[in-house]
Amino acid sequence: MASVRFEDLEVWKRSARLSAEIYKGLAGVRDYGFRDQITRSSLSVPSNIAEGVERRSGKDRQRYMDIALGSCGELRTQIYIGIEIGYIEKEKGTSWIAETREISAMLVGLRNNLADH
Repeated sequence: MASVRFEDLEVWKRSARLSAEIYKGLAGVRDYGFRDQITRSSLSVPSNIAEGVERRSGKDRQRYMDIALGSCGELRTQIYIGIEIGYIEKEKGTSWIAETREISAMLVGLRNNLADH
């Protein structure tokens, strides 16, 4: 795993892209507490992937993938709530939810791959 760059991982690219979409999509939300919380959880996913890949020990790398996975679940929950309270359009939110599910599955695969190294 040492020769892998996080920038080359599809899961990192997709989670970073989703985070940017969420930042842009919620720029007009005036509920700063909600906006801050959801953008922080979205930013946490690619950030923890990057930090984990840069770690030397397999246990550290796995731990950071677990953190990213937890943040992805937190993000998905906040998207559901954002749809329910009218901050996120249903169509956009449904798309974001689907992407978080795929990212979560990719993270589980990456974490399991790290267990083998």
